[in-house]
Amino acid sequence: MVLVADNIHKSFGKLEILKGVNLSVARGEIVSIVGKSGSGKSTLLHILGTLDNPDSGEVSVNQTAVRLLGPRRLAAFRNRHIGFVFQFHHLLPEFTALENVCIPGFIQKSPDDAVKKRATELLDYLGLSHRLQHKPTELSGGEQQRVAVARALINQPDIIFADEPTGNLDSAASGDMHQLIRKLRDEHGQTFVIVTHNKELADLSDRCLEMQDGLLA
Repeated sequence: MVLVADNIHKSFGKLEILKGVNLSVARGEIVSIVGKSGSGKSTLLHILGTLDNPDSGEVSVNQTAVRLLGPRRLAAFRNRHIGFVFQFHHLLPEFTALENVCIPGFIQKSPDDAVKKRATELLDYLGLSHRLQHKPTELSGGEQQRVAVARALINQPDIIFADEPTGNLDSAASGDMHQLIRKLRDEHGQTFVIVTHNKELADLSDRCLEMQDGLLA
């Protein structure tokens, strides 16, 4: 299993959000998490992605118990093993598409030429070879999100966490993103955990889990 979460609890003040969540995800699997707004889906995703800590419980990614890692080691581990795609792409506006994709590779201190070569190959694979030098404001919403996907893939992560990846896209761009996720899984064995309200995206997953009353049903 590339991801194992055991008995995850999380509260904010007196409000208990997660009440003992258990989840295992196999390599090459697409798992969607659905549920009403405020049900704890994004809270769970942030904990699984090591962006937040549970009050109790264990998260292991690639057989590494993340709670045992100090802040610096955790940041390095996250950069190497985990990719993120959010509803709002969070591209840096002053950088080109190519530069945005390269940033995680540079943080990992991989050789610059190798990072740029892989970023170029990824953008070409995602149909953006003609947009390498364009800045985010010069790209459509769908193109920006594909740049964000390339950035998530640059360090060849074990798993990608996507939080409403099509929530800010029109129906055509959403359809393209759905096909892209399946393509990455089918052709490269990429693992995804996706929080979504989009029924079509949930339906293409290998498993669709619903968050109810702080647990995955």
